[in-house]
Amino acid sequence: MTMDFKPIEIQDKPLFDEFLGKDPPQVSELTFTNVFIWRRHYQPTWVERNGCILIIFRPQKGPAYGLCPFGPGDKKSALDVLCQEIAKQTIDVRICRVGEEFVTNHVDPAKYEVVPDRDNSDYIYLAKDLINLSGNKYHRKKNHLNQFIKNHAFEYHPLNAELVKRVLGMQEAWCQIRECVLKPDLLAEDFAVREALTHFEELGYQGGAVLINSVVEAFSLGEPLNEDTAVIHIEKANPDVLGLYAAINQLFCLNAWSRVTYI
Repeated sequence: MTMDFKPIEIQDKPLFDEFLGKDPPQVSELTFTNVFIWRRHYQPTWVERNGCILIIFRPQKGPAYGLCPFGPGDKKSALDVLCQEIAKQTIDVRICRVGEEFVTNHVDPAKYEVVPDRDNSDYIYLAKDLINLSGNKYHRKKNHLNQFIKNHAFEYHPLNAELVKRVLGMQEAWCQIRECVLKPDLLAEDFAVREALTHFEELGYQGGAVLINSVVEAFSLGEPLNEDTAVIHIEKANPDVLGLYAAINQLFCLNAWSRVTYI
């Protein structure tokens, strides 16, 4: 880590929001919430340069890499600065999770090689499709949802401060079943979920939960990415309840994201 770069803290959110507001992201990773809650796993550091925010991830496995610079400033020069900083930490200099718009407008092909990364591409859906579940593509998911509705008396509630405590209880139970302590990836995800929930009010995202017999059995957390797109950060459900994953996804999209075009 260079001297200028610093670890991300909750107090950094207003500045990130300001820069993201002036340069709305197209890639799901580029939200303050995502970078903050996954900070133990990716160990992000950041700095403001050239009117942009630069972020370097230093994951527990693998070399350091950057996210594309964002903000109202000169992103071409910011990209150069970011790559120079990453080169101090690894010979494998990479900027990952880069959207097509950034490549088209800010990447010099004579200087940088652009390589598709389909394994880490975002899944993008029309919000109306996830809400209505019409057509053959969503036939199986709609059947699961209908089975759940038929077989269970349930309640859907938007996430609030009181409900957060009960969602944390569900996450703890889920991790006990899945033995998160023995699985590094699930343990990293558990930390991210707990950070998201314990900082619910400061992070300002939206959430929803499905309750059966007054017990939280599923939840989902998300937020706007830009003016026509929402991103779902976390979605969890009791795997023993048939159709519950389909239910929390459809109900969260219906109640939280009916006004956006894409999810």
